[in-house]
Amino acid sequence: MKNMIIASTSTLHGGGYLDYILPELSVLFAACKSVLFIPYARPGGISHDAYTDKVREAFAKINITVNGLHEFETPIDAVRQAEGIFTGGGNTFLLVTQLYQFKVMDVVAEVVKSGTPYLGSSAGSNITGLTMQTTNDMPIIYPPDFRTLGLIPFNLNPHYLDTDLQSKHMGETRETRIKEFHQFNSLPVLGLREGSWLEVKGEKITLKGGLTARLFRQNQEAKELESDWDLGFVK
Repeated sequence: MKNMIIASTSTLHGGGYLDYILPELSVLFAACKSVLFIPYARPGGISHDAYTDKVREAFAKINITVNGLHEFETPIDAVRQAEGIFTGGGNTFLLVTQLYQFKVMDVVAEVVKSGTPYLGSSAGSNITGLTMQTTNDMPIIYPPDFRTLGLIPFNLNPHYLDTDLQSKHMGETRETRIKEFHQFNSLPVLGLREGSWLEVKGEKITLKGGLTARLFRQNQEAKELESDWDLGFVK
């Protein structure tokens, strides 16, 4: 049974890393002594080590140790043996490329479907959808496929920002970009505002965090969904 938290962001303005959601994580990972962290959304080498150390500091607050996936010689085995998994934010194009490069995209999906607790934030949340095509990130690298974990039956747009009618910015809004996606694709897209997350228990998907989320469907008006809304109807 899937057991997941899919968060729009890891850090709220003025807060520490994962602080706002730590109470939820202590429940999600209650049966875990350790969590496997996937740092692939950031460039490699020292950055992976520093990123993992940052995650270690946060999880130490709930008495859970953290190992980085990059620290293992056989990533596939590390994913299969993980008590829990956290995929952090960064660049979704880079994350997806490396998940395919190390042949763990399907393995992560498999173990999470089997019940391994999973936390995603930002790019790590993007990949829980059907494809990564509604990311906000620049295509700094070309992944072999846009298809991702497929753990929820729609796509996400984390860090969703509402249109500011007072702004003088003339570029595309998030809503405009999602509507452009729907010119060519029929997948539903959920705009997840910062401070919100999805709680997934089996096939039940619930919006959490006290904020509304914005649901976009092809050829339909966008709809605001209230906190605690059951998203089981979104397919």
